[in-house]
Amino acid sequence: MTKVLVIDDSALVRKLLSKELGKQKDIEVVGSAINPYVARKKIAQLKPDVLTLDLEMPRMDGLSFLSKVMKYHPMPVVVVSSLTPKNSENALTALRLGAVDVICKPGSAYSTKEISQKIIKAVRVASKANIKSGIRKLQKKKKSVKINQNGSRGARLKQTTKKLIAVGASTGGTKALEEILPALPPRLPGMVIVQHMPPVFTKSFAERLNTVCKVNVKEAENGDWIQPGQILIAPGNYHMLVQKEGAKYYSRIKKGPPVHHHRPSVDVMFNSVAEAAGVNATGVILTGMGSDGAKGLKKMRDKGAHTIGQNEDTCVVYGMPKQAHEMGAVIESLPLPKIAKAIMNRTKEKMV
Repeated sequence: MTKVLVIDDSALVRKLLSKELGKQKDIEVVGSAINPYVARKKIAQLKPDVLTLDLEMPRMDGLSFLSKVMKYHPMPVVVVSSLTPKNSENALTALRLGAVDVICKPGSAYSTKEISQKIIKAVRVASKANIKSGIRKLQKKKKSVKINQNGSRGARLKQTTKKLIAVGASTGGTKALEEILPALPPRLPGMVIVQHMPPVFTKSFAERLNTVCKVNVKEAENGDWIQPGQILIAPGNYHMLVQKEGAKYYSRIKKGPPVHHHRPSVDVMFNSVAEAAGVNATGVILTGMGSDGAKGLKKMRDKGAHTIGQNEDTCVVYGMPKQAHEMGAVIESLPLPKIAKAIMNRTKEKMV
């Protein structure tokens, strides 16, 4: 039985989350709190396994409280946030501080039923998360100058577009990507990424990565050229596919039904990369719950691509990489700190 403490200054949200979570046989809502000060006392009294946390509360904001929790009493936290650009930036900070997942608040872009399903799943995932691997110091990083080793962006873009890198991630993936991507060089072959995130959050995440990477990072749009020195992040609530026209790869953005309950889906992207790039592709599957991406990565390997899976010890949730490994889709199973170098070895670029 997973014991949950709901923290939110809205009585309506506390009631709704408590009601929906309380319907589950494997979840017990042991209490609720209107602010972090009340929450601090109830954590000591009730000893919950998982917290749900609002970011905008009186007396102490959610980020300050989360920072204290992760410093003094690390435990799984699911952030429940309104779907706005400002809140998406705060939510990304929460993930860097150690929150397991971020769920949109009831009344935003999703229906109450969809929110209920997402919060229930998030709590279950959080209860099994490897919190130690997910806690990292929040560091201020200087914006990188986006030039290649030869000095000019124009020279970089004239290089071959034959190689392609595809990465899929879910729970814990934002922190994993923030460790891998800044280590990659400016002359990186084109890269596409599916990170399971809500709409708006993906745009903020791409903008955040663009400030710390040596390559350009943007939220993908339909028809984008997947060019060297650029990373495309699949937009929330849309699938991203890769298509080849001549010697170039382009992104295709579409709706379509969710796959493995996800849109964007890693499998959808990996399957398209297998067909478009074959042996010229490198596939990477990172931390996340479930099996999304496992079959697609296997298809990539069958087509001759090199495939990499994050190992169990460094995953927040060893789900997607585990499924891929058991399916025979993974050639290299590596700890997170070694994945950037492995990508460079495959694409024959030098670390800088």
